[in-house]
Amino acid sequence: MAKKLSKLQLAQQEAEIIVKKANAKITELGAHGAELDTSLDTIQLLFNRIRNMPEENVQRYRNQEKIRIKWKQQAREIELEYKKAEVQAAGQGAAGVSAGFAVAALGPTAAMGIATTFGVASTGTAISALSGAAATNAALAWLGGGALAAGGGGMAAGSAFLALAGPVGWAIAGLSILSSGLFLIKTRGDKERLENIFVHISNRDIKSYELAIVELNERIKRIIDENQILSKAITQIETFGTEYDRMSEAQQYELGSYVNLMESSTALLVNPILGLLPKYTEQDYEKLCASDADASAQYFVHHKDMLIALANLLYKITLDDKDKKLLAKSLKKNKEFLSTINLSRKEFDSSDISMVEIALNYRYENTASAPRAVTAIASAKKCCQC
Repeated sequence: MAKKLSKLQLAQQEAEIIVKKANAKITELGAHGAELDTSLDTIQLLFNRIRNMPEENVQRYRNQEKIRIKWKQQAREIELEYKKAEVQAAGQGAAGVSAGFAVAALGPTAAMGIATTFGVASTGTAISALSGAAATNAALAWLGGGALAAGGGGMAAGSAFLALAGPVGWAIAGLSILSSGLFLIKTRGDKERLENIFVHISNRDIKSYELAIVELNERIKRIIDENQILSKAITQIETFGTEYDRMSEAQQYELGSYVNLMESSTALLVNPILGLLPKYTEQDYEKLCASDADASAQYFVHHKDMLIALANLLYKITLDDKDKKLLAKSLKKNKEFLSTINLSRKEFDSSDISMVEIALNYRYENTASAPRAVTAIASAKKCCQC
């Protein structure tokens, strides 16, 4: 008889299913985005043919063209790096980056969907805000597995999640690495308590994915609707001629409305899917560091990687003191996790998790009283004098 699955294994199975659904929707988003981009290219060419257009309108639609070019370039880089990593993984005898919950193959439209999901114009730890290898590693980490090309070496997908505070991502690759510490806990009660923590994390992420799929469906619907409107606009513009000064006032007004249409359509291509962005961003971290000028700020400055990674892991997760000690005990025995957050076993303990909790409370509340609470706890932390 098959061994009964644990609560955590069941939760991770459910997470894997919902992640696959999200990936399928992202690929669908990319296909519709590609169609919208083709329509925008067409209407751009028609605008370029019109002479003596007001300079303000010319600048506006050319700015949209630049944004779309950046979006397409980002998609191409994601696709190329994915294929490069696949080749490297095959050479190392690894399962490849398409293992686990990744899409089976990453083509242009899937890459476009990923580029849209994380947003060309977005900030924080979203892919577009990163650069070079970090950006492509974040995209590949989202896809879920295998060896990633990183400065000539390899990076496990879980490490990429931890280092970059991935999108929701902890549900599979990142969380499986962290929860491996369960095997090191001997007491049954403690093991169950620790497993419950990871179950709560998985369930939180499942809800995030479910909401993200709703958001993806809404974005796809809006892109389809916008593409239909663009098609009608293209037909109209073709009847206007190429001399702006000879157009009627109504036609000139209509052209201006089509510039607005190009802007809204471009936004649908490049604006991120909010449900899949990190819960705790570099902007949150920077605000925290600026909130106090004494030892607490020094602590946070010296623990950036740990704080952002664990803040995303523990976002909206409530822990008591025993939970914190158990989680710290599990994590400090995990060499891969410690190397990712740039701390040694001696440097990491439950008080670090308390500091993450304080940082999250500041993020939740964003009130004037939060910095004082940060100072009170930080002053007791032995590492904050570094």
